[in-house]
Amino acid sequence: MPPSPAATPGWVSAAGAPGAGLPRPTPRFDPGPRYVQGTIEELGTPLAEVTFVVVDLETTGGSPRDSAITEIGAVKVRGGHVLGEFQTLVDPGREIPPYISVLTGITTMMVAAAPRIAAVLPSFLEFARGAVLVAHNAPFDLGFLKAACAESGIPWPAAASVDTAVLARRLLSRDEVPNCKLATLAPYFSAATSPCHRALDDARATVDVLHGLFERLGPLGITSLEELTGLTRRVDPERRRKRHLADDVPGGPGVYLFRGPKDEPLYVGTSNDLRSRVRSYFTAGEQRSRITEMVALAQRVEAIPCAHDLEAAVRELRLIAEHKPRYNRRSRFPERALWIRLTEEVFPRLSVVRRVRPGAGVFLGPFPDRRAADAAAAAIHESLPLRQCTSRLSLKVLGDACALAGMGRCGAPCTGAQSADEYGAIAAVLRAAVAADPEALLTPLLERVDRLAAEERFEDAAVLRDRTAVLVRAVRRRQRLESLAAVPQLVIARPDGAGGWHLSVVRRGRLVAAGGAPRVGSVRQTLAGLLATAETPLGPDGELAATVDETELVLRWMEKPGTRLVEVDGTLACPVPGTGSYSAFLDRVETSRREREPFADGRSLGTRARPERVSSGARGAGGAVPPRLASPA
Repeated sequence: MPPSPAATPGWVSAAGAPGAGLPRPTPRFDPGPRYVQGTIEELGTPLAEVTFVVVDLETTGGSPRDSAITEIGAVKVRGGHVLGEFQTLVDPGREIPPYISVLTGITTMMVAAAPRIAAVLPSFLEFARGAVLVAHNAPFDLGFLKAACAESGIPWPAAASVDTAVLARRLLSRDEVPNCKLATLAPYFSAATSPCHRALDDARATVDVLHGLFERLGPLGITSLEELTGLTRRVDPERRRKRHLADDVPGGPGVYLFRGPKDEPLYVGTSNDLRSRVRSYFTAGEQRSRITEMVALAQRVEAIPCAHDLEAAVRELRLIAEHKPRYNRRSRFPERALWIRLTEEVFPRLSVVRRVRPGAGVFLGPFPDRRAADAAAAAIHESLPLRQCTSRLSLKVLGDACALAGMGRCGAPCTGAQSADEYGAIAAVLRAAVAADPEALLTPLLERVDRLAAEERFEDAAVLRDRTAVLVRAVRRRQRLESLAAVPQLVIARPDGAGGWHLSVVRRGRLVAAGGAPRVGSVRQTLAGLLATAETPLGPDGELAATVDETELVLRWMEKPGTRLVEVDGTLACPVPGTGSYSAFLDRVETSRREREPFADGRSLGTRARPERVSSGARGAGGAVPPRLASPA
């Protein structure tokens, strides 16, 4: 039976009431199905329905390049309930360093019968399939897992991830916790399991930390996975509104300057793609608190296109040294570099100075800080019995010997026990080391390191070894700088990737001209134009005409594969024998340093300051805008 007109949607009676009056229906426009605007709460995946796999790893070191996984622990949770756990030891295929065994309790014997990572990964990936991965300091754990998958030929699944360290920095203030390390957060959230550097226990503790952080999300109205993921990538609205500052920035290599309310430079940076780099400052990818503050103050962005990356890097150094922008941390004060000077006296001594003056003695360095300079000076005094008193000695007026003379650490020239020629032979060892051959200076130090290690005085050996490494690096750095300072003019070319060449003209270590020769152009003609307009540096011949940082940029550009020397005036040569034979020693020292701090994380684990921290009253506002800073006088 067909439906009555009164029961048919979209039909009404002539009297206006369904089923009443005339039987003849009047058609009306059918709007079709009704659509209702959903609410924010109805969008996304509710956190209570998301399956999380909290994972933690134990490894033999801090980098997947030279370390391997020794244990995997994981806990699967959903809606606050534990669904399962995964734990296994892993044979790393190498010896576990003793300090790792002390830290984790995992020894080489324990993992001898354990499966290799290639056999473990399929089981773990099946356990975590379809879940959101969670880790405390996720780049570390997920980085090892991804590297292991790549090495084993297993594709890494596309899975979302949550970093509880980042989440804690967004939700907790410094008044609540001093830092966001797992060992700090676990007792703060009353975790049932204490982290102890074992994978499963640490994963269990991370689960409690994750749930404790989730409790902070309720007052903020964050209930879905999409909102949780966006929490750590939230952009301050004030920063977003300044995206127009990047509109006129061109692409290509160059330097950019953020300028403040009084047009003062706030920050100087460099990039191979200016437009893309500047635009990134107004996105969620930029999380540094000081840069957030800088962007809030910025009024415009000035771009300086450059011919290639070397010119951009050099211009950046010069602009930072000239303007000293408050938000740049590196290279602001090149004049503060320290040098060790062997004074020009009858009985020379070591002195730490800030200026290199031609003809004022032998200079070694530069050193980044006083501690490095003191370490190198201590190594020299350990090798050579140079006097350490600061008074000027005379051949006619004699004095009394100090305690160092009684210890055999000084020849006591102040008492006449050592002649000027005898003392000069000792100082000549340092001069020869800085100029060309450091063997006579370094051999006693390395022999003493071996002797201390043989006597099981390992701490003393490590201190002397580190001092010696600082000295070797300083000698190497000085010799490299001298090799370029002695060249009146040098023309370098590198392929630009499109069939052309990037050209640089360097005079006494200073970049004086830069340009590019396209594939269809003439390299010689372009070079002639560069030489005609190149800067003529001031200063005496044989001395650096640029800062140390700039000269080292040129040296690194020269040493890249594919670089060609087009023209060389003078002699470009390294001293013989130099420090090349000590490269293996420096590599061992660097490896030892990484092993002492295998889990060192370059990222700050401290709680963030405004405006990144989220509060319930600032939801959707990105936090408070920092106050404007007064311009430097």
